[in-house]
Amino acid sequence: MRNYLLGCDWGTSSFRLRLINVPELQVIGEITSQEGVASTFTAWKTHIETNRVSREHFFRQQLKRQIDILAKKVALNLNTISVVISGMASSSIGMDEVPYATLPFPVDGSLASIRRIDAQPDFPHDIMLISGVRTTHDVMRGEETQLIGLLALLDTLHQTVNDAILIFPGTHSKHIYIQNQQVIDFQTFMTGEVFNLMSQYSILKDSVEAIELITFSEIELEGFKAGIKASNSSSTLNSLFRVRTNQLFEQLTKQQNTLYLSGLLIGAELKALIDQKNWQLILCSGTNLYELYKLAIEELHLSERTITISADLIDKATIAGQVKIVQNQLLPLNK
Repeated sequence: MRNYLLGCDWGTSSFRLRLINVPELQVIGEITSQEGVASTFTAWKTHIETNRVSREHFFRQQLKRQIDILAKKVALNLNTISVVISGMASSSIGMDEVPYATLPFPVDGSLASIRRIDAQPDFPHDIMLISGVRTTHDVMRGEETQLIGLLALLDTLHQTVNDAILIFPGTHSKHIYIQNQQVIDFQTFMTGEVFNLMSQYSILKDSVEAIELITFSEIELEGFKAGIKASNSSSTLNSLFRVRTNQLFEQLTKQQNTLYLSGLLIGAELKALIDQKNWQLILCSGTNLYELYKLAIEELHLSERTITISADLIDKATIAGQVKIVQNQLLPLNK
């Protein structure tokens, strides 16, 4: 099994494990689950009430169980193949807390903050835990690995990124500033989390209707555009209450109102970029939010200096970043 790597993206609420053919950046097989870092940490806390076991050991055993599932799926013996883990596994609720890297942060990953854990008798895999990056006021874990991989993939296509802001939509959207092949700043926007809180737990929950944020009718998109317009012309806190009055006064349907809320929040996130006139904007979104962010960029008149990255490159970015960091840190792929 030479030239293979196990790449794990272990987020707060999700788990993804892939067997990677390193030279081709090809995924041989993968598994996903909802056993994220948060639930695993909670399970460990419950477990130690009756069994004294270290957090690292408990996480390692959960990882071993997932590797065994993947081994069965691909019908291969995966013992001795190294594991690289990005995401929240290096946090205070993860396998082990690894200090953040700091800015400026080279985009080749050469200064990534990592911790190596040697193979054990009950876990025949070397582990590399990748930590995140911090500023004096912000943090990210996982996005730095995706960023490293994306820029490496673009480099193979002879597309150099400089003086650019990369937009990564999500629960906690990131705007990452790249200059001279380094991350010089980034900002986090709680866009997705606020949408979920407002639409499910606030007074607004009865004014909207859950819909898949993937495909939309023209009528629904009118609600989204109205939200974008409101975000650019008035107080967001005031406009949030408009979600209630839109429905109360029958100005929008509940479906339109859901898109209004989405447009309001995405617009509030992106309008900060209007004054960043000397920076190219790069939208790095998969299929689930791409259309909405693209439309928001159009409505805010940012399209002329925005380029978009294809969904297949975004999908491949995390594994490319994991491989790049492993190569920079000279971690053997197997023993």
